[in-house]
Amino acid sequence: MAPGRRPPVLDMTPEGEFRDAAPKPAGTLDRILARVGGIAVLVALAAGGLVLAAVAIMFAALALPVLIVAAAVGAGSIWWRLRRARKHGQPVHFVVIRR
Repeated sequence: MAPGRRPPVLDMTPEGEFRDAAPKPAGTLDRILARVGGIAVLVALAAGGLVLAAVAIMFAALALPVLIVAAAVGAGSIWWRLRRARKHGQPVHFVVIRR
């Protein structure tokens, strides 16, 4: 087939018979509505992405105070144990386990 030529369109019914009438070419309104619909889909996808980003930021903002409190409790616990160990004259050892 020569470049630039389109293959023929075979328009058939679900029963396997050929249709007699050729489909009407799309009008100006159809083309405008198709373009507007495509733009609307892109806008909807962008808005969905923004919503997902906002939810992720909100989750991080809610988790941050929990993280700070947990770190403070952990640091306080370690500080208290080190203080008690030094008070009783016990050596303090840190063990790092690597896998």
